[in-house]
Amino acid sequence: MAYLLVGVIVITIGAVVAQFAGVAVVMSDERLFGDPVFELAVALLSIALVLPVVFGTAWLVQRRRPGTLSSVAGRLRWRWLLLCSVVALVAMVLGQLAMMLTFAVTGEGLDGMFGWVGWERFAPGLVVILLLVPFQAAAEEYMFRGWLIQAFGSFFTTPWPGIVIGAAAFTSLHAYTDWGILDVFGFGLLMGWLAVRTGGLEAPIALHVLNNVVSFLPAAAAGELGDALKQGAVPWQAVSGTVVQLAVFAIVVVIIAQRRAIPTVSR
Repeated sequence: MAYLLVGVIVITIGAVVAQFAGVAVVMSDERLFGDPVFELAVALLSIALVLPVVFGTAWLVQRRRPGTLSSVAGRLRWRWLLLCSVVALVAMVLGQLAMMLTFAVTGEGLDGMFGWVGWERFAPGLVVILLLVPFQAAAEEYMFRGWLIQAFGSFFTTPWPGIVIGAAAFTSLHAYTDWGILDVFGFGLLMGWLAVRTGGLEAPIALHVLNNVVSFLPAAAAGELGDALKQGAVPWQAVSGTVVQLAVFAIVVVIIAQRRAIPTVSR
């Protein structure tokens, strides 16, 4: 409900702003605005602004500090987040290499996947992506891997109902089909498990932010940001890269968490 309400409000405000900014308001099944950069900004903001709603619910309704949604330490553990970000970068590179190798082995070309439109057109999209994606990805993690898992955890002796329901809810907000559904659901499951396994949202946020940035940047660089906003069928070759990425990230993060004795329960 919060997602829908915030989304409607942001899109409505976006339509008003678009009128004053001279941006075409399309509002079709495929596009909302004529400018893909403006549309991306509105789409990301419609999710990012769920974050204060989640924090407000924890503070005003549940009578607890919003920081308790972040980790068992009652706050976001920034050093751990930074370390997880480094691991996420390595896992992302390996996943992309695995995907490209799979495409090559199966005879599928990589034509059209990379391009360059020039700095003048790329820069606006780059700014929007770098500024808003971290908040958009964090909002989804706080909602589905933070608040939701903790909410269901208060009723069950195992975190798995919350993990599965959170992953299903996360998947339902995406319009992917076929392999894309499995891709998003698997991502949601693993992020939920890692949140519990590491006692916080740092690992899920790190991978989610990097994953979304890397998803948007090539499209922005090629001048095809409008296509990046569309969701639908995903080839299985792309999913193979996701499997490698998630496996590497999960294994390395868990090993480092164990060696560094990262707290997994509140004191």
